[in-house]
Amino acid sequence: MQELLRTNDVVRLEYVRAVLGEEGIETFVFDGHMSITEGSIGILPRRLMVAQEDADRARTILRQIGEEPGPEEQAAW
Repeated sequence: MQELLRTNDVVRLEYVRAVLGEEGIETFVFDGHMSITEGSIGILPRRLMVAQEDADRARTILRQIGEEPGPEEQAAW
């Protein structure tokens, strides 16, 4: 698994998931249920993951739609 995105923005996360899904890339959200422990205030970021073999293609698609990695995501890219 490769991390593509780490964000507190649920709208951004779901947008990226929808775009990648349309391209046939299966995504997985890690830490999505952490809101239970944080009280649903959105402090803990969720991580968007893809299979290793889909990672390069997924990153290319994200660049094409203007979703460049933020500072916290640079290491994963």
